[in-house]
Amino acid sequence: MPTVLEELARPVIFGRSSSHFTRITRIFAAELGVDYDLRVVRDLMSSNVEDYGGNPALRIPSLQTSRGVWFGALNICRELWRQSGRKPRVVWPEDLDVPVLANAQELASQAMATEVSLVMAKVGGGGDGAHQAKMRTALLNMMAWLEENVGAVLAALPPQRDLSFLEVTLYCLVTHLEFREVLPTAPYSELTRFCQQFATRASVGATAFRFDP
Repeated sequence: MPTVLEELARPVIFGRSSSHFTRITRIFAAELGVDYDLRVVRDLMSSNVEDYGGNPALRIPSLQTSRGVWFGALNICRELWRQSGRKPRVVWPEDLDVPVLANAQELASQAMATEVSLVMAKVGGGGDGAHQAKMRTALLNMMAWLEENVGAVLAALPPQRDLSFLEVTLYCLVTHLEFREVLPTAPYSELTRFCQQFATRASVGATAFRFDP
């Protein structure tokens, strides 16, 4: 009997349409022209590894392919690029060789993780304790830094690029904060302007945040 991986006709992303980490991978798939199936992880409180595509960290997203399973958004995006016949010019995190770019990627990723912790604490019935207060302060600090530096970030990115992991991450972070009502983003005018410009891409329109039925 063939295994699940042997039966795969195309890649399968384990994730949620409401997840910013999942959306990063879906935007990349759309940009790269890679068809995939989305397998919705419906219960984020599940302790069953198989619900997460085999990820022992019990996190999304994961990518199942005929070559194996890839854990995490960055790993998935790299594999989607390898599977794509388009091979666009992508700026990856290791290409960010000046402080403002490297720090922007770090803070955008950290802000996404912090937001997840705040959302999960709320879902799990966690109170507004000292740890939650510190996380929220950290999130506000990171957003203030990104707002102040987004202009310099965009100016420092290589002009000859089709896509950058940093821009996709930043877009998904900012728009997800509003979607999950974690933090109003109206005060962040520079980040809002960036998001409005980035949202003109067809890949963004095809991957809008929504709660899976």
